[in-house]
Amino acid sequence: MSIVKAKKTELIKEFKSSETDNGGSASAQVAVLTERIRNLTEHMKTMPKDKHSKRGLITLVNRRKKLLAYIKKGSVEAYETLIKKLGIRK
Repeated sequence: MSIVKAKKTELIKEFKSSETDNGGSASAQVAVLTERIRNLTEHMKTMPKDKHSKRGLITLVNRRKKLLAYIKKGSVEAYETLIKKLGIRK
């Protein structure tokens, strides 16, 4: 259900905001959260009665929603490119 370290590193490398960014930027965090959400969504399709994972999934979605709002507040263009790149929304 969680993501492999290599996949997380790859996502951070792709979405980091600067060369010194180690995954703390909002866009990198959104990318990692999106991957975790996708994995948990697949798990929930096979195990619909797993209430603890469902709660975790809702928590991840809410955290991603807050980070996306933060990015949108700063720059709408950055928000649009990020959601297009990740394939979420719209």
